[in-house]
Amino acid sequence: MPVLPSYTLTCQWVRELRRWQQGVLVAVQLRLPDADPVTVGRYGTTPRQVTAAQAVAVIRRLDDPRGYEVFVPRAVTPGEVRRVRDVPQGVGWRYLPQAHGRRPCGCCAQRGGYKGAGLRRWFPYDGPPRPKHELMANLRDAATADEIIDVLSELGRARRGGAWELAHLAEHPDPHVRDTLASVLRVYRGREARQLRQRLQVDSADDGPPDA
Repeated sequence: MPVLPSYTLTCQWVRELRRWQQGVLVAVQLRLPDADPVTVGRYGTTPRQVTAAQAVAVIRRLDDPRGYEVFVPRAVTPGEVRRVRDVPQGVGWRYLPQAHGRRPCGCCAQRGGYKGAGLRRWFPYDGPPRPKHELMANLRDAATADEIIDVLSELGRARRGGAWELAHLAEHPDPHVRDTLASVLRVYRGREARQLRQRLQVDSADDGPPDA
């Protein structure tokens, strides 16, 4: 991330990365030549190739840069490292940039992850999974993004087939719906599920940052 006026936005990835990395993370500040090629984009989208200076400009002019990232496709030299410092391990967002205030999903809580067992206790799914035909009927009747997400979360409780029935949601305007769909498709079997996941990755490029 570029160094932004907001410390929280600059270090926004710490809390999410802590879910996947053991040990204590530190902040490493670099100084790169303006013309160096990098990629920039929001996670889950196809990044764009720009220069380092253009990547900084793209992120600085965003109203909400949460979830954006810059990749340097080469080794960083020791001379480009300007500072290494401690960073609070709880800064930033987890799961999704807009996850705060949304009801956690107990069935998707990462096993072995921080407070995962607590989430499964606090937000259990009561009773056995509902049959697929009932859930698909609820999905057809769902009128809001939250209702769609609730049904998708239930569909993700068991291994299933027939991913093509969810293909229309890949074009849904709400990114939370698309993110939930991508997560749920991991429990679906077959080539259709794999192709739909790939389609979500490709189509998400339309949500990328504006031209620098």
